[in-house]
Amino acid sequence: MDSTAASVTPAVYGESDRPPRGDYSRGGTVLADYTCPQDWASYTAADHDTYRRLYERQAAQLPGLACDAFIAALPSLGVKDRIPHFDEINERLYKATRWEVVAVPGLIPEVPFFTLLANRKFPVTDWIRTPEEFDYIVEPDVFHDLFGHVPMLFDPAFADYVQRYGQGGLKAHAQEACEKLARLYWYTVEFGLIRQPEGLRAYGAGILSSVGELRHAVQSAAPLRLPLDLPRAMRTRYKIDSYQSTYFVIESFAQLFDLTAPDFTPLYQMLAAQSDIEAGAKLPGESNA
Repeated sequence: MDSTAASVTPAVYGESDRPPRGDYSRGGTVLADYTCPQDWASYTAADHDTYRRLYERQAAQLPGLACDAFIAALPSLGVKDRIPHFDEINERLYKATRWEVVAVPGLIPEVPFFTLLANRKFPVTDWIRTPEEFDYIVEPDVFHDLFGHVPMLFDPAFADYVQRYGQGGLKAHAQEACEKLARLYWYTVEFGLIRQPEGLRAYGAGILSSVGELRHAVQSAAPLRLPLDLPRAMRTRYKIDSYQSTYFVIESFAQLFDLTAPDFTPLYQMLAAQSDIEAGAKLPGESNA
């Protein structure tokens, strides 16, 4: 397969004061679908230590805040004291849900992203943040993608939802509706909450991989929390460099899968005639879920 161009402008719909980063040259090793080999040998001892410290800190925050499915699957990532080999994870992940993780150099454009998801391949940024970014990073790095996203892919219902999202993304691209669909990804896969018998819990990767946002999303009285409604979520703006001011709550992963079963074409047509909603804005009649 041919290599890509050395530069790319990934689609980023959330608001941020900083541009995304990523080395897309890699000496010609980045393929046309934006995947590349995980250059595991290039990780330094400091890189592995950063991963270890991030893992230990975040794992300690999970009880009472992360959903049961995530906590049950987290050990499937394997080693905690170093950045894992993706191949090692794939041995377990493929057996569980027929998914695989693939390395990418950073954020990638819409069509390659959707295509990978539609084929049950999850793109994982393979570089890790610097020590100065230990507490907060805007761009997804290997810790965010592995720790935040991959455990949920061991859950069959959620894994099927992510594949369906990729398939829907390809259709949305053809209908110029990707920004609307990106908001659904943001408010589910990245920043979703689920109601369990014992209370609200996080399942979104952006929450689960953030030491500060995990408690903010589940326990703080500040954000607006609403039952997941597709039109409402797709109309709602978001910021990518601050805690969220709006979260959407589901009752089960089966509900999430069923919500995405219908053809979104009529929904996109309806949304085209409606205005966006600012993050944190409460509409008349809305109350916290």
